[in-house]
Amino acid sequence: MGIGIKELLVILVIVIVVFGTKKLRNIGGDLGGAIKSFRSAVKEGEADAKPAKEEEETLEGEVTSKTNEKD
Repeated sequence: MGIGIKELLVILVIVIVVFGTKKLRNIGGDLGGAIKSFRSAVKEGEADAKPAKEEEETLEGEVTSKTNEKD
């Protein structure tokens, strides 16, 4: 009782008639560009998060050693 191939083809024809092939090509390109920029932003965010964790660990070690020197 799901959507079959015939129903998908009818939907595709209606979408092409309503939007036209040129506009669908533009929409597809824009969607692809948006996904590409989203993926690069996620990778960049992950790369930025890793050095921040390393800096926190180093800072904690330095603060601890300075505290021990005062005692």
